[in-house]
Amino acid sequence: MTDPKPWTIADAAPGEQRHAPATERNRDAIVAILREVLPDKGTILEIASGTGEHAVYFGMKFPDLAFQPSDPDPACCQSIVAWTKREAVTNVLPPKQLDAQAAQWEVSKPAAILCINMVHISPWESSIGLFKKAGGLLDQGAPLYLYGPYLRAEVETSPGNLAFERSLKSRDLRWGLRDVADMDELAMRSGFARERLTEMPANNISLVYRKHD
Repeated sequence: MTDPKPWTIADAAPGEQRHAPATERNRDAIVAILREVLPDKGTILEIASGTGEHAVYFGMKFPDLAFQPSDPDPACCQSIVAWTKREAVTNVLPPKQLDAQAAQWEVSKPAAILCINMVHISPWESSIGLFKKAGGLLDQGAPLYLYGPYLRAEVETSPGNLAFERSLKSRDLRWGLRDVADMDELAMRSGFARERLTEMPANNISLVYRKHD
């Protein structure tokens, strides 16, 4: 079996699994947080699953949970299917073609929602949609987990993240690193409160929000 190619949406062939190299570098650190955050049972909805590597890895690490991956791009959904078959995981459901900004999410009620590396590679409206829909889907106390690079007023931004920010803006002016304070404000308006912030590898952050009354 040939190794999957580095992932770019533009050259993804039908049915081909794609590879995002950062996944292998961050997945175990993310799993360590999820072990403390995820419920013992239920379906975990992942928004913007990309290649599907995280969803499949999480499925292997949490066999008592079901994982519902999703992505707006058909090539990503095909990659998710291919990775699921490659690793023969049985608790990763077929992907949903879903956009965070969509008026409706055609998904079953989740026990938690994950969103990894979407917020900075999408318009702000996608984050608004994420929190709004999560607020309508999750029960009180259920977690919404975010991972990625973020800005903080009290913390100097690393040179690598500043360069990444410039790269994002050169691709789409609507993209860019978001401030944690703005995420907290959006969360509050959507019925969530931040439970924890954890420093992660390569100047990334884990943010855990909980639904409240």
